[in-house]
Amino acid sequence: MTPDSLETWLERLQQAHPREIELGLERVGTVWRALNGDAPIPCPVISVAGTNGKGSSVTMLESILRHAGYRTGLYTSPHLLRFNERIRIAGEMADDAAIVRAFERVEAARGEVSLSYFEFTTLAAFQLFLASEVEVMILEVGLGGRLDAVNLLDADVAIVTTVDLDHAEWLGNDRESIGREKAGIYRGARPAIFASEDPPATLLEHARDIGARLSLAGRDYRYWRDRRGWVWQGSDGSRITLPRPALTGAFQLANAAAAVTALRLLGERLAVSVEAMEQGLRATRLAGRMQRIAASPGWLLDVAHNDEAAAALARTLREDNPRRVRRAVFSMLDDKPVEAVARRLGGLVESWYVAPLDCPRACPAERLLSALRDAGVARIQVFADLDQALAKAAADAAAAEEILVFGSFYTVGGALAWLEDR
Repeated sequence: MTPDSLETWLERLQQAHPREIELGLERVGTVWRALNGDAPIPCPVISVAGTNGKGSSVTMLESILRHAGYRTGLYTSPHLLRFNERIRIAGEMADDAAIVRAFERVEAARGEVSLSYFEFTTLAAFQLFLASEVEVMILEVGLGGRLDAVNLLDADVAIVTTVDLDHAEWLGNDRESIGREKAGIYRGARPAIFASEDPPATLLEHARDIGARLSLAGRDYRYWRDRRGWVWQGSDGSRITLPRPALTGAFQLANAAAAVTALRLLGERLAVSVEAMEQGLRATRLAGRMQRIAASPGWLLDVAHNDEAAAALARTLREDNPRRVRRAVFSMLDDKPVEAVARRLGGLVESWYVAPLDCPRACPAERLLSALRDAGVARIQVFADLDQALAKAAADAAAAEEILVFGSFYTVGGALAWLEDR
């Protein structure tokens, strides 16, 4: 007898596979073929990998393509509040009943094949997109690229946003190893994009070896700010002037430029007007990425959980009203670079409120405290859980101050739930 509610299904999937993360495409490919045979994907697929910027990039692509009139399927991970956030069709989260039906199909097809939580839910998302007859699939790669379940589908255009140190236990301890893994989403004779100006040599080599049509930021396309917004320039010299993305942070221009490049490269299959690009960039919204909540005090929520993301957050704080008094609610997972993140932000915040997260991989409060002290932070309070830290920060903050919440999807998701309750 199969579970009949989404919550029950998700609880079961968490326990069904012996490993939380198991990379590889053999098992997930076997079940995909049981579900769909060798039938081709009936619409273009855009895949986005990278250390940071994936969520912003796919959300911009979704917004632009919806404003161009296309029926989109967007797959992202992880979620902040509800699992349904991971699967959006035509801009709307899939409902519980539709997800459960997709789960039932995957369960019936898998036979004796054991699937991880991520593999199972990825296959379900793909089945939902096919059943809903979306006109384009936009896929955020979960971890790495080459062996991630999302890489089961051949991307018609593949973007790697950035390459930096993260998930070393699965991807390697240096940028070259990680770059090779992320370049695994590229396909021969198809467009591929690297959105930063410092590509690892392994990424370039892999793209060349498979014959991918690689476009590099700064070489094959360029972008810069101007007084009206920013300008994108293609390899043929063509230029488009666009409004700045609604998402906060100067680094979002790199994500927007890569998104525009991808759409231009898919122009024969997905015609997108400049007007749709303008409207889509203005309308993009993404929870937990430099997300400001207007209140007294104000709130700034960001999922920064590695050194590169912390550096971007620090840069934004310096550029955006650096004299404003800020208090930080901070927690991370234990397998993340806690000390490096603390060094990036330590001198930019007045007072710190730390607490362990309620999850198996939570960083102990003792390590959070030690990392901040090593970063030169003096004013630190430690709490038993995140809710207590949030409540105390809110009680202490004056109306003109800002409360920064960052360090993990779990941290930001917990803060959003806490704020929603109030």
